[in-house]
Amino acid sequence: MKPTVHGIHHVTVISGDAQENLDFYTKTMGMRLVKKSINQDAPKVYHLFYADAEGTPGTDLTFFPFPNARPARPGVGQVIEVPFVIPVGSMGYWQERLAEHSVATGEVEIRFGQQVVTFEDPHGLRLALVETDEDRPFVAWEGSPVPVEHQLRGVHSVRLWEAVLEPTEALLTGVLGFERVGEEDGWHRYGTGGSTVGALVDIRVLPDEKRGGGGTGGVHHVAWRVQDEDEELAVRRAVEAVGLRPTPPIDRFWFKSVYFHEPGGVLFELATDGPGFARDENPEHLGEALILPPWMEAQRAQIEAGLPPLTH
Repeated sequence: MKPTVHGIHHVTVISGDAQENLDFYTKTMGMRLVKKSINQDAPKVYHLFYADAEGTPGTDLTFFPFPNARPARPGVGQVIEVPFVIPVGSMGYWQERLAEHSVATGEVEIRFGQQVVTFEDPHGLRLALVETDEDRPFVAWEGSPVPVEHQLRGVHSVRLWEAVLEPTEALLTGVLGFERVGEEDGWHRYGTGGSTVGALVDIRVLPDEKRGGGGTGGVHHVAWRVQDEDEELAVRRAVEAVGLRPTPPIDRFWFKSVYFHEPGGVLFELATDGPGFARDENPEHLGEALILPPWMEAQRAQIEAGLPPLTH
């Protein structure tokens, strides 16, 4: 049996001001801050994880706040939009809620038979809400300002712009276990894990578009779920066998990670489902304190001194 990924684990984005980011995702979008940590490769920067009540893989949107960074430049080789799942019947609620929070939305459109509305977060990340009645792993957060019946159910898909289709398509279908789902309005859709929500990639080919540039509002990487370290290594070997250059597994404490650039330039990650965010915090108090991986605890005083205070 060929190794495969099982959908989206999380999407990580560059944001601007950390407090603005925190307020938007917890107060406007109703997500839970399930882990307040630091960018392990740049310890002077927060790593903020928003998700459902337990940080279920596939519900995570995470951020590295760089308040002085320039805005991202949309272009090929980038994740251009991150759609989230909302339950059927929730579109009106979300349109009203976003309007009340002064968030401009586009007109409701139909994508692959589903209602979608688009908008941006305060730092320019393109987001969308997609109505679907398809079940997916999700744990409601009772402390959310959004009623349980309307809460975000996790990441629906990622939308990529690419200069050419074939090399990325070959990776998805020949290595990572995706299948072609269909094509609509110039978007090519691929799915894995039964082609369900949370396991979809949409690609638009724009051969004349410039390459995108990173910055605030830009996606840093998309992480794909693997069950455990053995499966991660198997997928890593398959990626390496087609000439890509994955990193060795990196211990992020809450999951193990492998990174590589897909042929079009988007940074992909393989992330294990466990051990999970409750490994070092009481589940009832996720996200309340600054949590460092054990090997960085000795630097806590220095790290805390370099981070801006957050109120939540």
